[in-house]
Amino acid sequence: MSTSASASQRRQTRLRREYMYRKSLEGSERKAYEQKRIIRQALAEGKPLPTEVRASYDAMALEISQEDTKTESQKSHIDDEYGDAGIVEPRICVTTSRDPSSRLKQFVKEIKLLFPNSDRMNRGNYRTSDIMESCRRNNYSDVVMVQETRGEPDGLVISHLPLGPTIFFTISNAALRHDLDPSASPMSEAYPHLILENFTTDLGTRVSTILKCLFPIPKADSRRVISIVNQNDFLSFRHHMYTKVKHDEVQLHEVGPRFELKLYRIRLGTLEQTEADNEYVLRPYQNTAHKR
Repeated sequence: MSTSASASQRRQTRLRREYMYRKSLEGSERKAYEQKRIIRQALAEGKPLPTEVRASYDAMALEISQEDTKTESQKSHIDDEYGDAGIVEPRICVTTSRDPSSRLKQFVKEIKLLFPNSDRMNRGNYRTSDIMESCRRNNYSDVVMVQETRGEPDGLVISHLPLGPTIFFTISNAALRHDLDPSASPMSEAYPHLILENFTTDLGTRVSTILKCLFPIPKADSRRVISIVNQNDFLSFRHHMYTKVKHDEVQLHEVGPRFELKLYRIRLGTLEQTEADNEYVLRPYQNTAHKR
């Protein structure tokens, strides 16, 4: 192993260790944040302090007096993962599983056009660890990998660099641009507006954060729209251009591709870190137990 590669690996190990340490502190920080919230609310309403925070009031009051609008809110590991969102434009590497079919190759070409500032990498015989290390060295922010079964796209993996997370989806009802009826409109390369609908739970907020950070901030006059709508835990992905017919009326033209996504795992690490903890795993029989 070369000296530069060894140094890069040591740096990634150190960053990962620091990230996991900061994440381990979230439990105690959450407890302190909740106590300070109770104290602020009692002082604002002029009520006596609840008994559970009286013992820690003196220490907490000093911290509260020194906080400003940025430090009074609780930070989490998500702030470490996406701390530069909206400041630095994302740069994405799109690739496939090994030995892709012709249909998967065409689907990946269209996926590549969906994301501004993205590049497509031919998989070849590269291992996953080699791809991730190469993307780190070349300052990519995310890796998008598309998988297939019997020539039909059925899996989408998004791994955020350098620390994670990695999110896993199944793909269903994939329709490429030439499959659309009527035929697809020409695809613009303008930065798209993003519509995220019905991501209301904590898990939905987490998923929407991962997805929206794949796209840079668009210009106000962009006529390209990507919508991701959550319906019964299936994410419907649609891509449109619009034209203004009247001052209060627009006409949509589907550009494609279109497909449905189903989340089944979020892992706190990058794609090659199979030993990393799972933040969420779909367990359908447990998740529906409350309906019985």
